[in-house]
Amino acid sequence: MGENASQRQAEIRALQHGLDLGISLIDTAEMYGEGGAEAVIAEAIAPHRSEVFLVSKVYPHNASSQKAIAACERSLQRLKTDYLDLYLLHWRGSIPLSETLEAFQTLQQSGKIRSYGVSNFDRRDMAEASGIKGGEAIVTNQVLYNLMRRGAEWDLLPWCRQRSMPIMAYSPIEQGRLLQNRMLQKIAQQRNVTAAQVAIAWLLHQEGIIVIPKSSRVEHIDQNRAALDLKLSSEELMALDTAFPAPTQAVPLEML
Repeated sequence: MGENASQRQAEIRALQHGLDLGISLIDTAEMYGEGGAEAVIAEAIAPHRSEVFLVSKVYPHNASSQKAIAACERSLQRLKTDYLDLYLLHWRGSIPLSETLEAFQTLQQSGKIRSYGVSNFDRRDMAEASGIKGGEAIVTNQVLYNLMRRGAEWDLLPWCRQRSMPIMAYSPIEQGRLLQNRMLQKIAQQRNVTAAQVAIAWLLHQEGIIVIPKSSRVEHIDQNRAALDLKLSSEELMALDTAFPAPTQAVPLEML
């Protein structure tokens, strides 16, 4: 969002429609549209800030002890709010995690963020971060996780679940590539739903998973909300496991 001025009003309508349906988590980042997405969100949520769980992310090159604070303040200005519910390190860069966590703690103590976490961290990264001062307060890890990208199930998801830490799954339909799968299409046709809804429902079936599908169209927002009510049967889940096998060995964490 926020990359094409001609789409701005449609994007705002989609966000507000989601809020009307009770979808209250909005995920963004300073990277998206180089701040443009945050500006669109600001307009959409202006009358509804207290209803929204607002998430943004900092670039790795802005994640030093001082730059992260300044980056967060810029995001707050674009979002026209005085706090974020959750602030994430977008991916790991060259700046020491200790500096980023120090900045996150300062932002939390000042009330500018309520909680913080990371994104695109594998199990080794998570273990390292948890041993740094402030790392014990990391509340989530946002990663690429969908039927085609199940590598996180080998070691990352178990590590997080042992600590009651939810995972935020981005790109749940693999930027549309998943939708051509025959098994997904077959289940969708049998249930009179879309393949995207089946893919999202599969993720929601997993323990401790928050799903953040991107959508800037009202009809897709309706479909995403309906996926919450789609309960897959054990036979359907087994069929999807056959079509998209779980990992049998460690797999490097993937990114999009």
